Amino acid sequence: MELKVINENGKPTAKIAASDTAFGREYNEALVHQVLAAFLANARQGTRAQKARGEINKSNKKPWRQKGTGRARAGRASSPLWRGGGRIFPNLPDENFSHKLNRKMYRAGVCSILSQLAREDRLAVVEKFTLDAPKTKLLAQKLMGMGLEDVLIITDNLDENLRLSSRNLPNVNVVTVGEADPIALVRHATVLVTKSAVVKIEEIFA
Repeated sequence: MELKVINENGKPTAKIAASDTAFGREYNEALVHQVLAAFLANARQGTRAQKARGEINKSNKKPWRQKGTGRARAGRASSPLWRGGGRIFPNLPDENFSHKLNRKMYRAGVCSILSQLAREDRLAVVEKFTLDAPKTKLLAQKLMGMGLEDVLIITDNLDENLRLSSRNLPNVNVVTVGEADPIALVRHATVLVTKSAVVKIEEIFA
Protein backbone atom coordinates (compact mmCIF):
# COMPACT_ATOMS: atom_id res chain seq x y z
CA MET A 1 0.00 0.00 0.00
CA GLU A 2 1.26 3.49 -0.91
CA LEU A 3 0.33 6.66 0.95
CA LYS A 4 0.61 10.12 -0.55
CA VAL A 5 2.99 12.65 0.96
CA ILE A 6 2.01 16.33 0.84
CA ASN A 7 4.05 19.50 1.34
CA GLU A 8 3.24 22.69 3.25
CA ASN A 9 1.06 23.85 0.36
CA GLY A 10 -1.06 20.71 0.48
CA LYS A 11 0.29 19.46 -2.86
CA PRO A 12 1.24 15.78 -3.23
CA THR A 13 4.98 15.43 -3.70
CA ALA A 14 5.64 11.69 -3.43
CA LYS A 15 4.36 8.38 -2.15
CA ILE A 16 5.67 6.14 0.59
CA ALA A 17 5.23 2.41 1.01
CA ALA A 18 3.11 1.38 3.98
CA SER A 19 2.06 -1.91 5.49
CA ASP A 20 -0.92 -3.56 3.85
CA THR A 21 -2.00 -4.87 7.24
CA ALA A 22 -2.41 -1.36 8.66
CA PHE A 23 -3.36 0.67 5.57
CA GLY A 24 -4.46 -1.88 2.95
CA ARG A 25 -7.05 -3.91 4.80
CA GLU A 26 -10.53 -4.50 3.38
CA TYR A 27 -13.28 -2.43 4.96
CA ASN A 28 -15.30 -4.43 7.49
CA GLU A 29 -18.39 -2.34 8.25
CA ALA A 30 -19.76 -4.67 10.93
CA LEU A 31 -16.44 -4.75 12.79
CA VAL A 32 -16.01 -0.96 12.58
CA HIS A 33 -19.53 -0.46 13.93
CA GLN A 34 -18.80 -2.82 16.83
CA VAL A 35 -15.53 -1.02 17.64
CA LEU A 36 -17.18 2.42 17.58
CA ALA A 37 -20.15 1.26 19.67
CA ALA A 38 -17.87 -0.37 22.24
CA PHE A 39 -15.62 2.70 22.45
CA LEU A 40 -18.59 5.02 23.07
CA ALA A 41 -20.21 2.62 25.54
CA ASN A 42 -17.01 2.21 27.55
CA ALA A 43 -16.74 5.99 27.84
CA ARG A 44 -20.10 6.23 29.64
CA GLN A 45 -19.84 6.88 33.37
CA GLY A 46 -23.15 5.29 34.40
CA THR A 47 -23.82 7.92 37.07
CA ARG A 48 -27.48 8.57 36.24
CA ALA A 49 -30.05 7.50 38.82
CA GLN A 50 -33.82 7.39 39.18
CA LYS A 51 -36.01 6.84 42.22
CA ALA A 52 -37.98 3.70 42.90
CA ARG A 53 -41.45 3.73 44.39
CA GLY A 54 -40.18 3.51 47.97
CA GLU A 55 -37.77 6.43 47.51
CA ILE A 56 -40.39 8.98 46.46
CA ASN A 57 -41.06 11.62 49.13
CA LYS A 58 -44.85 11.48 49.12
CA SER A 59 -47.47 10.65 51.72
CA ASN A 60 -48.33 6.99 52.20
CA LYS A 61 -51.95 7.91 52.82
CA LYS A 62 -54.52 6.48 50.43
CA PRO A 63 -55.51 9.36 48.08
CA TRP A 64 -59.25 8.55 48.31
CA ARG A 65 -61.43 5.76 49.58
CA GLN A 66 -61.55 2.48 47.73
CA LYS A 67 -65.21 2.57 46.61
CA GLY A 68 -67.93 5.03 45.91
CA THR A 69 -66.01 7.85 44.21
CA GLY A 70 -66.38 6.68 40.62
CA ARG A 71 -62.64 7.00 40.10
CA ALA A 72 -60.11 4.24 39.66
CA ARG A 73 -58.82 2.78 42.91
CA ALA A 74 -55.49 4.21 44.09
CA GLY A 75 -53.29 3.11 46.97
CA ARG A 76 -50.39 5.57 47.06
CA ALA A 77 -49.45 8.78 45.27
CA SER A 78 -45.98 7.32 44.63
CA SER A 79 -47.44 4.81 42.20
CA PRO A 80 -45.43 4.47 38.96
CA LEU A 81 -48.67 5.12 37.07
CA TRP A 82 -48.95 8.63 38.51
CA ARG A 83 -47.05 11.72 37.49
CA GLY A 84 -44.22 12.24 39.97
CA GLY A 85 -44.34 8.63 41.07
CA GLY A 86 -41.46 6.18 41.26
CA ARG A 87 -40.08 4.20 38.37
CA ILE A 88 -40.82 0.49 38.07
CA PHE A 89 -37.29 -0.39 36.93
CA PRO A 90 -35.18 2.67 37.82
CA ASN A 91 -31.72 3.38 36.43
CA LEU A 92 -29.12 2.79 39.10
CA PRO A 93 -25.98 4.91 39.64
CA ASP A 94 -23.70 1.86 39.39
CA GLU A 95 -25.06 0.71 36.03
CA ASN A 96 -22.39 -0.87 33.84
CA PHE A 97 -22.44 0.04 30.14
CA SER A 98 -19.07 -1.44 29.18
CA HIS A 99 -18.67 -3.70 26.16
CA LYS A 100 -15.97 -6.34 25.97
CA LEU A 101 -13.83 -6.04 22.87
CA ASN A 102 -10.87 -8.26 22.09
CA ARG A 103 -7.54 -6.58 21.37
CA LYS A 104 -7.32 -8.21 17.94
CA MET A 105 -10.77 -6.93 17.03
CA TYR A 106 -9.93 -3.39 18.14
CA ARG A 107 -6.69 -3.35 16.15
CA ALA A 108 -8.41 -4.82 13.09
CA GLY A 109 -11.17 -2.22 13.35
CA VAL A 110 -8.72 0.70 13.57
CA CYS A 111 -6.73 -0.66 10.61
CA SER A 112 -9.96 -1.02 8.65
CA ILE A 113 -10.75 2.65 9.32
CA LEU A 114 -7.24 3.77 8.34
CA SER A 115 -7.40 1.72 5.14
CA GLN A 116 -10.75 3.21 4.17
CA LEU A 117 -9.47 6.72 4.86
CA ALA A 118 -6.52 6.06 2.55
CA ARG A 119 -8.83 4.76 -0.19
CA GLU A 120 -11.10 7.80 0.14
CA ASP A 121 -8.07 10.14 -0.10
CA ARG A 122 -8.77 11.46 3.40
CA LEU A 123 -5.42 10.38 4.82
CA ALA A 124 -2.17 12.19 4.00
CA VAL A 125 1.41 12.01 5.23
CA VAL A 126 3.77 14.89 6.01
CA GLU A 127 7.50 14.81 6.69
CA LYS A 128 7.00 16.56 10.03
CA PHE A 129 4.52 18.98 11.54
CA THR A 130 5.84 21.50 14.07
CA LEU A 131 5.44 25.17 14.98
CA ASP A 132 8.05 27.73 16.02
CA ALA A 133 5.81 29.30 18.67
CA PRO A 134 2.63 28.35 20.55
CA LYS A 135 0.27 30.59 18.59
CA THR A 136 -3.15 29.56 17.30
CA LYS A 137 -2.85 32.03 14.41
CA LEU A 138 0.29 30.32 13.13
CA LEU A 139 -1.38 26.90 13.11
CA ALA A 140 -4.54 28.26 11.48
CA GLN A 141 -2.49 29.92 8.72
CA LYS A 142 -0.44 26.77 8.16
CA LEU A 143 -3.54 24.60 7.84
CA MET A 144 -5.22 27.16 5.57
CA GLY A 145 -2.16 27.11 3.31
CA MET A 146 -2.47 23.33 3.10
CA GLY A 147 -6.19 23.57 2.33
CA LEU A 148 -7.21 21.82 5.55
CA GLU A 149 -9.96 22.81 8.00
CA ASP A 150 -11.39 19.80 9.79
CA VAL A 151 -8.28 17.74 10.50
CA LEU A 152 -6.86 15.20 12.94
CA ILE A 153 -3.08 15.47 13.25
CA ILE A 154 -1.28 12.33 14.45
CA THR A 155 2.35 12.70 15.49
CA ASP A 156 4.94 10.41 17.01
CA ASN A 157 5.91 12.78 19.82
CA LEU A 158 3.50 15.56 20.78
CA ASP A 159 5.07 18.97 20.19
CA GLU A 160 4.13 21.35 23.00
CA ASN A 161 3.80 24.35 20.66
CA LEU A 162 1.51 22.35 18.41
CA ARG A 163 -0.61 21.15 21.32
CA LEU A 164 -1.09 24.63 22.76
CA SER A 165 -1.82 26.16 19.35
CA SER A 166 -4.59 23.68 18.55
CA ARG A 167 -6.64 24.07 21.71
CA ASN A 168 -8.72 27.02 20.43
CA LEU A 169 -9.40 25.52 17.00
CA PRO A 170 -12.69 23.56 17.26
CA ASN A 171 -12.13 21.35 14.20
CA VAL A 172 -8.44 20.60 14.79
CA ASN A 173 -7.23 17.85 17.10
CA VAL A 174 -3.58 16.93 17.73
CA VAL A 175 -2.84 13.52 19.24
CA THR A 176 -0.08 10.96 19.44
CA VAL A 177 -0.38 7.48 17.92
CA GLY A 178 -1.43 6.00 21.26
CA GLU A 179 -4.17 8.62 21.72
CA ALA A 180 -5.71 8.22 18.25
CA ASP A 181 -9.11 6.68 18.91
CA PRO A 182 -11.56 5.32 16.29
CA ILE A 183 -14.13 8.07 16.98
CA ALA A 184 -11.65 10.81 16.13
CA LEU A 185 -10.51 8.96 13.00
CA VAL A 186 -14.09 8.77 11.72
CA ARG A 187 -15.23 12.23 12.80
CA HIS A 188 -12.60 14.39 11.11
CA ALA A 189 -12.69 15.04 7.39
CA THR A 190 -8.92 14.62 6.99
CA VAL A 191 -6.27 12.71 8.94
CA LEU A 192 -2.72 14.08 8.72
CA VAL A 193 0.02 11.68 9.84
CA THR A 194 3.73 12.34 10.16
CA LYS A 195 6.20 9.87 8.68
CA SER A 196 7.46 8.81 12.10
CA ALA A 197 3.86 8.26 13.21
CA VAL A 198 3.26 5.97 10.21
CA VAL A 199 6.14 3.79 11.36
CA LYS A 200 4.75 3.66 14.89
CA ILE A 201 1.24 2.81 13.63
CA GLU A 202 2.73 -0.12 11.71
CA GLU A 203 4.56 -1.29 14.84
CA ILE A 204 1.42 -1.20 16.97
CA PHE A 205 -1.32 -2.33 14.59
CA ALA A 206 0.43 -4.29 11.85
